Amino acid sequence: MNPIAMTLLLVAGWGLFAYSAARRWTLLNVGQPTNRLDRIPERIRNTIDYAFKQRRMPRYPLAGLAHMLIFLGFGVLLLRTLILWGRGFDPGFNLLLFGPDQALGKLYGLLKDIFAVLVLIGAAIFIYFRVIRKLGRLTLNTEGLIILGIIVTMMIADITYDGAAMARASAGFHYWEPAGSIAALILSPLPDGLLTFLAHAGFWTHSALVLIFLNLLPYSKHFHIITGIPNVFLASLDPPGRLPPVPDIEGKLEREETLGIRRIDQFSWKSILDFYTCTECGRCSDHCPATRTGKKLSPKHFTIDLRNFLYANADLLTGRNGAAGRTSSAPDAAQVAAPASDGSPDASSVTAAGEQVARPATGDLVPGIIDPEVLWACTSCRACEQECPVFITYVDKIVDMRRHLVMEKSEFPAQLQNAFQGIERSGNPWSFPAEDRAKWAEGLDVPLLAEKPDAEVLLWVGCAPSYDDRAKKVSRATAQLLQKAGVNFAILGPEETCTGDPARRAGNEFLFQMFAEQNVETLNNHEAGKKKIVTSCPHCFNTLKNEYPDFGGKFDVVHHSTLLAELMQQGRLKPARRLDQKVVFHDSCYLGRYNDVYDPPRDVLRNIGLTVLEPAATRDRGMCCGAGGAQMFKEEEPGRERVNIARTEQLLDTRPDIVSSGCPFCMRMLTDGLASKHREEVPQKDVAELLWEAVEGTPGRPV
Repeated sequence: MNPIAMTLLLVAGWGLFAYSAARRWTLLNVGQPTNRLDRIPERIRNTIDYAFKQRRMPRYPLAGLAHMLIFLGFGVLLLRTLILWGRGFDPGFNLLLFGPDQALGKLYGLLKDIFAVLVLIGAAIFIYFRVIRKLGRLTLNTEGLIILGIIVTMMIADITYDGAAMARASAGFHYWEPAGSIAALILSPLPDGLLTFLAHAGFWTHSALVLIFLNLLPYSKHFHIITGIPNVFLASLDPPGRLPPVPDIEGKLEREETLGIRRIDQFSWKSILDFYTCTECGRCSDHCPATRTGKKLSPKHFTIDLRNFLYANADLLTGRNGAAGRTSSAPDAAQVAAPASDGSPDASSVTAAGEQVARPATGDLVPGIIDPEVLWACTSCRACEQECPVFITYVDKIVDMRRHLVMEKSEFPAQLQNAFQGIERSGNPWSFPAEDRAKWAEGLDVPLLAEKPDAEVLLWVGCAPSYDDRAKKVSRATAQLLQKAGVNFAILGPEETCTGDPARRAGNEFLFQMFAEQNVETLNNHEAGKKKIVTSCPHCFNTLKNEYPDFGGKFDVVHHSTLLAELMQQGRLKPARRLDQKVVFHDSCYLGRYNDVYDPPRDVLRNIGLTVLEPAATRDRGMCCGAGGAQMFKEEEPGRERVNIARTEQLLDTRPDIVSSGCPFCMRMLTDGLASKHREEVPQKDVAELLWEAVEGTPGRPV
């Protein structure tokens, strides 16, 4: 074609991209170190499943199909681009084995044409979503349409190049190039000069647009095309329910080091890669209970605001304007510019709800870039993380920012102070006396572990099931079921304290670690590592199972619904009567999304004759009750409606006789929701309560 023009095109295109990529790489490295190169085989499997097979994409069927068509199409057409670049130097270039007269070349030609058409179909679907349906979850701006326009133009240019060349050669219809052959039939009446022009136009348009597209990526949301696969590969392999601890808190306090996240450069480099990788698809916010009920929090905008701030201050952070980089000389509050919604420095910013607000430039992320109300609206339910196709995390970032507010600035919702004081002084968020912790078991002859050290099972009761009058009934039902099944169990009684989960999710890591170490010491002294620990509270379950190993406590922990399902399967618990009613089961976030426990509670309910109904939002898409992330102990942020009301309405839409759950926090929130909807005739019962009714055989008999 033209070796000089192709050389200039490739050198300019790849040179500019190398410059942009180097800038983004340097900015990535202002983040704090974290190890993401462990367990390589597992990382490779995840990458194959979620990056290449795109297992999360079908959760939105039509959009998922469109994305997969474009993704696969670009993978197939990458070879075509290399061939065209080669033909800029040698018109007969075909990468040795891909000539039009070779079997491999014909096979590739067929795939190329098929996928070019499929890419056009995928692009058309996205144009429909952006222009006609205007999906609210998407970022509807010109950037997306420009990228789609480039993709469509590239495909049409490629087909035009083939068609014009085939029409000039009067080649006839080639079954191995169907799209090009159809284009040739359409173009064949045109004069040779015009066909030559179209062939050259198609060739150079494709060759140049690929490089233009490549150079747009680092400056747009489509950067995920480059960073998405690495981000999946480098995703955390820890249990979803584990928050990374803050090491050496007391030492940091003595040295006056920052606790939690205050500045953008205190995020890890992997968090910065998350910012790069956000596709702005809005799936996270689409399922966020805070966003859905009108709170300021939108996970998508939370990430975009942090990314824009990062980009706006890239030169300061990397030292390109004379300032030093990551650690000792990171930009001060007076130095750092605050971004506008387009990422440019300005004296205003966009909140995580997308509202334009005025405020002074500041290096502190809160309140300069992120409104505190955004952070405190999070229920830590992980619905956002479950939906994200590129494995961006949100809960860890939000909790880290809460940690700074709580432990350094003492800025947090006033109601949390009572919970913190209660945990610290009495071992529970409500300040009830520790000596009353086992009163729920009066009359049941439940032994203490100190009295029965050979017990095979430790029933970890938890704070709410120990003190809350409604939740106590769940504890009693669970204990009676274990006795009925002949399980050798005991409880800690006054030795048991709060696991610290509410404190940790609220950002009070210091208080959490104090109780984690205390509880681990107690459990290890009782050789709990040799026992099975069962609990009816998913928050206790998650903390004991996934977070206490960081403090030397490795225990076999199960949720009570799992143990009860096993006891029924073993024939140790047999229903004396069937409960012929309809029940809708609400999945606790910390039981389901955090620990993948979905079937055991449903198995218990079905095995006692109940018809289990599923709400529209169920299992790993079940909506949060609104109590997680320490929300149970504070007032909910202002919004269109309360989260528990919205969830209650979803459950009532199934027209159940009973609403069931497996969490004391969910029980409280849903009971309040039913009362607010004036539906007290629909009881809210734990799985254990319903099983006890069936096993005992006496309807309505108190536990």
